[in-house]
Amino acid sequence: MTRLKINTWTGILDIVNCVLFAASWFVVFGAALDNGSHAADSSGTFFYVMAWIGVILNVIALLQSRRHGISLVGPVLGIIGSALFGFTAAMAFPALVVLIVATVFTMLQHPSKSYVQSHNSNLNNQ
Repeated sequence: MTRLKINTWTGILDIVNCVLFAASWFVVFGAALDNGSHAADSSGTFFYVMAWIGVILNVIALLQSRRHGISLVGPVLGIIGSALFGFTAAMAFPALVVLIVATVFTMLQHPSKSYVQSHNSNLNNQ
């Protein structure tokens, strides 16, 4: 089984998104209090774009992991975590928790159970 670079980069983006999502409340509230709603809208847009980039990258990682027999837990949790924030910034804390767990599973890159079973049966048949 090979280690995929897309999973490594997805894990890194998930960590970056965790930091961004944690800072997002302070940035958006600070911009809203300082300059009005227009500044809050533009700063909020940046965080939403980052969340949807995370969804897209996790979907790509999911497809590549499936093709190479790597566990899908990390990319699936990454999709859920990024989508939680992508729909509403009010879900920033649950998104943080899910993305931290997703990062751990994505970086581990364990083989899927079906991959292990098929390779064990091939070894037993020889």
